Amino acid sequence: MGAVFFYHLTQRPLEATLPVLLEKSLEQGWRVVLRGPNVEHLSKLDAQLWLGNEEAFLPHGLAGGPHDDFQPILLTTQKGQKADCVICIDGDAPTAEEVAQTQRACVLFDGHDPDAVQTARRHWKALTDAGCAAKYWSEESGRWEMKAESGG
Repeated sequence: MGAVFFYHLTQRPLEATLPVLLEKSLEQGWRVVLRGPNVEHLSKLDAQLWLGNEEAFLPHGLAGGPHDDFQPILLTTQKGQKADCVICIDGDAPTAEEVAQTQRACVLFDGHDPDAVQTARRHWKALTDAGCAAKYWSEESGRWEMKAESGG
């Protein structure tokens, strides 16, 4: 059973944090699903990933292509995609079943948006109440530190 990591973004935007998490996930040999509710935002992230660092290219694709099942990183709005790691953005969250079936699930949220913070708190409660192990990571000090943990 995996765990869900909550990343409270306060120092760096999603667009700067995401490539680091994706690269670390690929280094683990994981297939990653990056999921959010907004197709336009996922399309923007897709374009940014294509324009990223050439030495650290992140192979990926936007869902809807003929080779979705073979993408090392799949950007999608749909639940139910097979993955070792599910990264949720823009208020999306993994289900307890997804957490149990993956190596890791992540929830990234904007710490400057009070609604996003409240949504993340609701997701934390729902997932930990369902028995999922969870860790809360903050970058408030300028570097990532684990601030809370729930057993699961």
